[in-house]
This record gives sequence, structure tokens and C-alpha cells, in this order.
Amino acid sequence: MKKLKWGMIGGGEGSQIGPAHRLGAGLDGVFEFSAGALDHRPDYGIDYGQRLGLGDRAYGGWEEMLEAEKKRDDRVDLVTVATPNATHFEITKAFLENGFHVLCEKPMTMTIEEGEDIVEIAKKTGNICAVNYGYTGYSLVRHMRAMIARGDIGKVRLVNAEFAHGHHADATDADNPRVRWRYDPAQAGVSAQFADCGIHALHMASFVTGQEVEKLSADTVSCIDVRTLEDDAMVNFRMDGGAVGRLWTSSIAIGRQHGLGIQVFGETGGLRWSQEHPNQLYYMPLGERLQVIERGEANLSPEADRTSRVTIGHAEGMPLAFANIYADLAEAISARKESRIMDSAANLYPRAEDGLRSMAAVFAVAQSGKEDGKWMDARPPMFR
Repeated sequence: MKKLKWGMIGGGEGSQIGPAHRLGAGLDGVFEFSAGALDHRPDYGIDYGQRLGLGDRAYGGWEEMLEAEKKRDDRVDLVTVATPNATHFEITKAFLENGFHVLCEKPMTMTIEEGEDIVEIAKKTGNICAVNYGYTGYSLVRHMRAMIARGDIGKVRLVNAEFAHGHHADATDADNPRVRWRYDPAQAGVSAQFADCGIHALHMASFVTGQEVEKLSADTVSCIDVRTLEDDAMVNFRMDGGAVGRLWTSSIAIGRQHGLGIQVFGETGGLRWSQEHPNQLYYMPLGERLQVIERGEANLSPEADRTSRVTIGHAEGMPLAFANIYADLAEAISARKESRIMDSAANLYPRAEDGLRSMAAVFAVAQSGKEDGKWMDARPPMFR
């Protein structure tokens, strides 16, 4: 595979997510970090980009990067958007319309209407718009999906998903600018914790089961009373394949560190996986003993084999999961350039449609929470 050129917007010095993207994109040698507008402060962005080796392709802003890159014969093939949430739509739209493939951080947009626009633009232009639900890149998450698809646990009855941590539980820290914006509707939109973490768990439920959420009922609460938006939510949902779902997400669960996990229960078995212990997938066949599936062991699915990066027994981390998303995208972009069929095991990267469904769920949760748990249609209008 010929090395592709990659650019990044946001993710500058001190960013939490920037290093994970740079590690993930560079791991397999399929992308070359070629351009970036890494900070909203032009001088800082240019300086940091040059220190990372971008030279004159370290830009002071995304508009400058777009204008310069679209004129180049060696323009970047993929642009990652890792800027504040409210800017995702404008930047993603502009790059898609100018012929670039995009990987956008979640949430893809701030409104359902913007999400539908991105889906339509991606279809019209033929350019890839992926959304970074990066946890779906873990090898055993891919294997869980494969097991469910081939019927190892029978028809799925129940999904239980969680993404709960306690890092915003200190009421005396409520005015910390790094925390406060997350609960400010002017900056975060209609939802805080569910839009930040809950949608990862909800997307995971759809990813592994192959079912989409049709309707939901939510109980949302601000446990720290100065917050306008929720810091805890319990969501019940129903899926289009008949599965029942339960989801808990929280930022005030003291003692929980990361807290993303999923359990799927079918007619003939159950599966359990946790992001903090990603090397093990627990499989309980009906009437048999519990089995522990280890990442990297023999005779797993092609989806798992392709995405297992280090030998069995060694830790697998988030940057490696991100690397699997980037490997999928490199395969998709290269297949298009070479007019060949894409490897099916690589065709699992989250798409704009997933980002749109998540945004519809965010608004449904927010409205349901206001109406004492009233059941809401969780589908975006274009998918109803």
C-alpha cells in the first residue's frame, strides 16, 4: 500500500486527544503526517506544527490549510478534525466539499440537521466521512461483533452498556474552565455526559449487535446542582432487531476511572468486555462453563486477527484501537484510488450515518429527560 498523506486540525500541544491520533495514524506507516492547523492561536499552531516536522505545511488556521492544500498536487488524503465540538460541522463540511476524506471527532455535529447535511454531502461527493468512535477499533470488540453475527449466542435479547467515571464529581471544582464548559448549553449543546460519553456506549451497542436504536426513554439528572446539563443518565432503549437495551453513563461515579463496558445476552450465550481490561472477552455458552477469550490467541475471527497488534499477554491500549480505525481508512482510501474491492474485515470504520444517529439519540435523551422519561423516537428523520 502506497503511503498516504494525513493532516490534522486541532489536537495541539497539551491536547488530550491529539497524541492518540498521531500515534494511531502513524503506527502502521500507511499515513505520513504532512499538514496541520493544530491550534486556534495561529502562532502556537504554526510553531507546534513545525516542531512536529510539518515545515511550511504547519498552518495558522483550518481555512488557511484548506486553501493551501486543495491547490497542491500532493494534497493530504485524509483530514482529522479534533477541534471543539461546535466547529466540527463547518470544518468537516468544507473539507468534504473540496474533495478531502475526513475523520471527525465525536460528536460529529451539534444538531440533527447538520448531521443530515454531512451524510448527504458525503454521499454527493463520494468522499469518506468517518467518525471517531475509536473504541470500536479494539480487537476483541471486533471479535464480539463477529461472534454475534455468526450466531454464537443466538438471537440477541438484551444489551447492557456503561460509560461511567467520577472525574467531575468534585463540586468545588465546578468552576474549573476545563470542566465547566462541558455543562454549559452555550458550549456543549443540549447534553453533557450523554453527548460526551453515553454516545460511545450507545454506538458500541449498535456496532457489536448489528442493530440500530429505534426509541429510548431517559432519566437524566444534575447531581451537582449548579450544573444546567446532566452529569448522570440512565437510558432504556429498543433496537430494530428486537433487542432490549440498558445504558448508564455518569461523570460523578467516584471510584470509576474510565468505565466503558458492554454485555450482550442472547438466547444461547452471553458476552462481556471492558475497555479497562481489553485483552479479555468473556463468553458464557448456555449450560456450559465460562470461557475467557484472549486477544491474540489462535483461531479467532478475521476481524480480530487483523486488529491484534502485539503478542498475546501484552497490554492493548487506546492508541492501538485508534490505529485500527486509521488502518481501516487507509484501506478504504487506497481501494478507491486503485479501483479495487475493499477487504471486508477492514470495512468497519464508523461512518457519518453513525454520527447522525448519535446526534438524534442525544436530542431524544435530552427531551425524554425533560419529560420524565417519555419514550422518544431516537432515529434521525431521514432514517424513519
